[in-house]
Amino acid sequence: MKGKNRHKKVLFVCTGNTCRSPMAEFLLRDKLKKLKIKWWDVSSCGIHAEVGGTISANSRAALAEAGIAVEKFAPRQLTQKILGASTIVICMTRTQKQMLEECGNVFCVRDVCGYDVPDPYGMDIDAYRITRDALSKACDELIKNYITQYKDGEEIK
Repeated sequence: MKGKNRHKKVLFVCTGNTCRSPMAEFLLRDKLKKLKIKWWDVSSCGIHAEVGGTISANSRAALAEAGIAVEKFAPRQLTQKILGASTIVICMTRTQKQMLEECGNVFCVRDVCGYDVPDPYGMDIDAYRITRDALSKACDELIKNYITQYKDGEEIK
């Protein structure tokens, strides 16, 4: 049963793991649940995570407007172990990707859908809505062009 029921892992990476990457994590989880895709796990980390913090209030609010409740979330610091356990790593910007690309399977949102996702940290709710919508589109492209190429953990040939 080589690979059967082996979960694949998507890891979203941003700077502090309080705004963009948690939004991407919750958006993708929601989309996968609605599509009944169960063989992918989704998580997020920060290159300089604010460990001990939580998701930003505006990120939480922007997700709530999209019908996604954030029950609990704690920022995590990116480690080599987490990178190594991930099937695909998606950074928010090309610069973040360049910092990690020697780790393998590292891409950025620009690779997925043609644009970077700027950090909305400290901005008003409208900036977070724009970020949420950009990440939602990126998640749709990720599902279409990558995630659905696997079925029950096996790559479709």
